[in-house]
Amino acid sequence: MNKDFVLFNLTQTHEALGKLIADMKSDPEYDYGAYIVDIAHVYHHLNMAWNARDATKAAADECSEEDFYRWRQFPTEAIYLGP
Repeated sequence: MNKDFVLFNLTQTHEALGKLIADMKSDPEYDYGAYIVDIAHVYHHLNMAWNARDATKAAADECSEEDFYRWRQFPTEAIYLGP
């Protein structure tokens, strides 16, 4: 497992989710559009952490356009989704 890449993306997930929650609690104008943008950011990093968990350091550092789009997709593995 590429712990550095996973930890980077989990940290980004944590920060983005914390900001989303804080903004939603504090901003009475927070709306559906803001939520879509914010939750997409959360999922982007969470999906990257899962899908690229076995990427080599070199592949993660390069993060080709193909890998970027593949790694940010919702996972499809049964281990992640359950029965």
